[in-house]
Amino acid sequence: MASSPVVEDTLKTIYHLQQEESPPVSTSDIADRLDKAQATVTSTLDRLEAQGLIAREPYHGSELTDDGKTVAVEVLRHHRLLETYLAEYLDYPWEQVHEEADRLEHHISEEFERRLAETLENPRRDPHGDPIPGKDLEPPNQDPTTPLSACEVGDRVVITRVSDRDEDDLAYLADVGITPGTAVRIVDVAPFGMITLEVDDTEQAVPGGVAASIRVTPLNDDDPASVEQRGDA
Repeated sequence: MASSPVVEDTLKTIYHLQQEESPPVSTSDIADRLDKAQATVTSTLDRLEAQGLIAREPYHGSELTDDGKTVAVEVLRHHRLLETYLAEYLDYPWEQVHEEADRLEHHISEEFERRLAETLENPRRDPHGDPIPGKDLEPPNQDPTTPLSACEVGDRVVITRVSDRDEDDLAYLADVGITPGTAVRIVDVAPFGMITLEVDDTEQAVPGGVAASIRVTPLNDDDPASVEQRGDA
């Protein structure tokens, strides 16, 4: 595990960006995601390259090496276990667990991580539906999903993951019952992007930008109306 929170945050950010787009990822994208000056991020990337945690292509960007990916996945495991603990045992609202876990993830020991996972009975997903890496630190499989914003009227889907980047959006979605494991039906898609959903026999409106941050899978008649949230990690 890298000792510096700055190093760990940068590796985790590169990991997330690589999941969203093909590597290598640009320095400007990393800086934007971290909300840091590009010159500051460039200095950190120099350190990571010297430590063998990233590979860089001039004028193209950075990509995690195997060692860098292992560090990033371990930080991710810490983060998502902490989010789950905060939500399940300390009654944190799901819109608050991300920031708190960001602060704590760099400071827990491997023994604490082991006990945390055992206490939680080795959860497979965090409160937002994101997969929790196992103790072997293999990158978690990304199940095929579709943005809610790409659905059409009449589609019946299950919410599988919700982005944890916006606290206000998360608070709203919790209030209207749109959380991982919830089955919904698309009632209307307005020309300006607003999507109306049927949730537990009530209709709820979701702005297009928020809908784009929600991932869903089709709900068939034989499917359970929920996503399995727990199991061996």
